[in-house]
Amino acid sequence: MLCPCRGKLKLLVVSLSFVILFTWLYLLVGNSENGRSLLLSACLLESTEARLLERDVLASRVREVEEENRQIRLQLSQSQGLAAQPAEGNYGNQQWVASADTGPEDVENTAEERANHSECSRSPTAEKCELIHVACVCAGHNASRDVVTLVKSILFHRRNPLHFHFITDTVANQILSTLFQSWMVPSVQVSFYDADELKSEVSWIPNKHYSGIYGLMKLTLTKALPTNLSKVIVLDTDITFATDIAELWAIFRKFTEKQVIGLVENQSDWYLGNLWKNHKPWPALGRGFNTGVILLYLERLRRISWEQMWRLTAERELMSMLSTSLADQDIFNAFIKQNPVLVHQLPCFWNVQLSDHTRSEQCYTEVSDLKVIHWNSPKKLRVKNKHVEFFRNLYLTFLEYDGNLLRRELFGCPNQASSESTVLQQALEELDEDDQCYDFRRERIMVHRVHLYFLQYDYTPTDDGTDITLVAQLSMDRLQMLEAICKHWEGPISLALYMSDAEAQQFLRYAQASEVLKNRKNVGYHIVYKEGQFYPVNLVRNVALRNVNTPYVFLTDVDFLPMYGLYDYLRKTIVQLDMANTKKALVVPAFETLRYRLSFPKSKAELLSMLDMGTLYTFRYHVWTKGHAPTNYAKWRTATTPYKVEWEADFEPYVVVRRDCPEYDQRFVGFGWNKVSHIMELDAQEYDLIVLPNAFMIHMPHAPSFDISKFRSSPSYRYCLTTLKDEFHQDLSRKYGSAALKYLTAQRNI
Repeated sequence: MLCPCRGKLKLLVVSLSFVILFTWLYLLVGNSENGRSLLLSACLLESTEARLLERDVLASRVREVEEENRQIRLQLSQSQGLAAQPAEGNYGNQQWVASADTGPEDVENTAEERANHSECSRSPTAEKCELIHVACVCAGHNASRDVVTLVKSILFHRRNPLHFHFITDTVANQILSTLFQSWMVPSVQVSFYDADELKSEVSWIPNKHYSGIYGLMKLTLTKALPTNLSKVIVLDTDITFATDIAELWAIFRKFTEKQVIGLVENQSDWYLGNLWKNHKPWPALGRGFNTGVILLYLERLRRISWEQMWRLTAERELMSMLSTSLADQDIFNAFIKQNPVLVHQLPCFWNVQLSDHTRSEQCYTEVSDLKVIHWNSPKKLRVKNKHVEFFRNLYLTFLEYDGNLLRRELFGCPNQASSESTVLQQALEELDEDDQCYDFRRERIMVHRVHLYFLQYDYTPTDDGTDITLVAQLSMDRLQMLEAICKHWEGPISLALYMSDAEAQQFLRYAQASEVLKNRKNVGYHIVYKEGQFYPVNLVRNVALRNVNTPYVFLTDVDFLPMYGLYDYLRKTIVQLDMANTKKALVVPAFETLRYRLSFPKSKAELLSMLDMGTLYTFRYHVWTKGHAPTNYAKWRTATTPYKVEWEADFEPYVVVRRDCPEYDQRFVGFGWNKVSHIMELDAQEYDLIVLPNAFMIHMPHAPSFDISKFRSSPSYRYCLTTLKDEFHQDLSRKYGSAALKYLTAQRNI
């Protein structure tokens, strides 16, 4: 009798085991299909006992938080206004994690549920098309270059309209205003505020930080920014975003009614005061907070008289500290120490601080955890971190990323197009796409992104009114000429470089490694970023010409080396020929060598000797005689005084003129007629062409450019160039009347 019962019992046990097994497998597969394995999920793996234990811990923590909130409300009721009196007892940052991450809509969240890597936590989101405001303090050439990488990383991830607010000095204002105006990114607004007008607000604060007075400017934002602006994200220029900035903006919704500042805890031991013997940092709450990323609730800050409060805090602490070590960060932390209820602590992945000896590695376990990377060490990319290669590669991705690709529309959001983009769009619509020369015409009206003064430029023209700037353009394949030109020309130089974003960074590394280039502060490097299929040679020349601060310019090409001492010779000649009161174009005779290594002549006599021996030639005598024949080299050999020559068809000398000369005609791109058209317009404006008897320049050999190869191989290219010539003649006739008819006649006689 027992055997059948036992058999049935075994069958029942086996059946139940299979049911449990299949149920477990079903749940596992279902969770895997939803993107998270049951075995790996941090939200579902706990056993029943673990869940009960966690529930008890959760209930206990909720009671603690409620008691902390009750104490805060009691403090607030006893204080005047929103700002509380200094709290008694020892407040660590961890005490405020719960209140910092607890917003009106999720009071029951706990610190454990809001851990940096929790998959269960829900993040607030910004509304579609909500305008996000971002503020930066930017001064000088280097910071202007750094902020572009920050902006690229934001634009790459963003899905919302943006309004950038830049507190700038004169240099950064010129650089960034030109950059954004030429960038023309849809749904992006930019405003500038003069840092000089704010200096008096913070100049009284002694500051040891390398950022100088500009490192204190963030304290003045409630005054600097418009009064109708209620919220803003404030960023350092050495920040890189790895996510949509809208996620950070949405955290404003999690602020309690009393919180006015959102910050990430400082990840170094600086404010703990244990870095070295007798280290005495400014007062801070626990580890303190880092101000590389700040959420500022401007409306509330103004309501609590922020300007007065930070001033009082700074004055009090400076009596004992004497100066700040970390600029505005010290003052922010001293203020928060006295008013801890006003801070909303952000999760640390919103400011992963890559300075030496930080706890930044605790902010992430996977790439997906990263939100914002902060290169807040003076060493920047050379900082010590076991994942620094990954961070460096992420930074370099945006550093060399093609900014033209970021000109993308935000579909579904209204876009207030700038006047420049509207004009460009209208001009494009007027073009005939069936025109054989459509690409040439489109290139003429294309707006290229321009970054002025890519490297530091510091030059004041001489007081005598005779100073002269060498003006030229180049691309990456002529970079090797820069050092030689700097050795031959000691005066100021304005160079426009046509490069991609990646090539611009190669150039930067080259210039910073060159002993010759890095010691020259009177060379202005202006990057014109590549776009389109043609080399916009005259547009690039005009960029270099427009950014000259001397009264005279020497218009040349980068593959020419001027004779030694030409800078001083030209300045003397300018006075002798009274160029300030007359229209003259001084012609510098051009020669060339076919040798890559040349013993450069130190005088006209040496040059004539090399000319006779066949080491040198008059420029392009064997392929394009008409280009320089009017210079009259035979007369130049024996000339001792300047002499006048007449314009002839296809004449394209290199000249010295006043800075207010006409610009180059930008319809001519690539190879052909780009300089010829400019000399023609100088003649139309009645400039006298004067050849200098004791000046010369020598063209160095190089491989043929891609554009000249296209000219030689493409009938369509040559046809379009002829068409553009005819249209230029017509425009010249309309502009200068009957005086311009000679150019059309001369062209027909060729």
